[in-house]
Amino acid sequence: MNFIILILIPIAVGLYAQMRVKSAYSKNAQIQSRGRITGREAAEAVMRSAGIHNVEIVQCAGTLTDHYDPSNKRLALSRDNYHGTSLAALGVAAHEAGHAIQDKEAYAPLNLRMALVPITNFSSQLLPIVMFGGFFFNLGTSLIYLGIFIYLVLTIFQLVTLPVEFDASVRAKRQLVGLGIVESDEIKGVNETLDAAAFTYVAAFISSLGWLLYFLLQRR
Repeated sequence: MNFIILILIPIAVGLYAQMRVKSAYSKNAQIQSRGRITGREAAEAVMRSAGIHNVEIVQCAGTLTDHYDPSNKRLALSRDNYHGTSLAALGVAAHEAGHAIQDKEAYAPLNLRMALVPITNFSSQLLPIVMFGGFFFNLGTSLIYLGIFIYLVLTIFQLVTLPVEFDASVRAKRQLVGLGIVESDEIKGVNETLDAAAFTYVAAFISSLGWLLYFLLQRR
């Protein structure tokens, strides 16, 4: 029963979140903004309004692979969002620009997330040991405590990620309307896209927390 509640239900929530974001993005990628401003231009305008002139905007491969790299001051947009003029493209581009603004303002949750990246990456590399070890050899005491450590780190990282992502979306929506990039009646499409994307981070947190609680209950 614990496995169903703590593991399978969060997995179902995660799958739903992925389906939701793909659906919302696909829908609003078909709706062109009236201003016909590209995602690259939107990101540039949002950052310029915040006095940011040292961030490089580049195109990256893949779909929904958009991200902001604080270490290299680089904002990467997938091809459809870099060149696209849809409401989805503008929303995603402005969201990433929101992270650049957070970086400029030394937004505390973003700084904390960046500080957690090394130990989070290390913990993720250890995850196969716990998963395969537990599957083939059952969960011994050492694997249980290793699992607790890994998922404690991942849960904290996902928790810190939530305000970072939600804040970036709030900044994006405000700037898109404030700068006249989208009109007030167009923001609905942006909201749908960014809200669906935000839910994926909530799902990731729920999943990590579920695994953490599961391992805690395995202690003898």
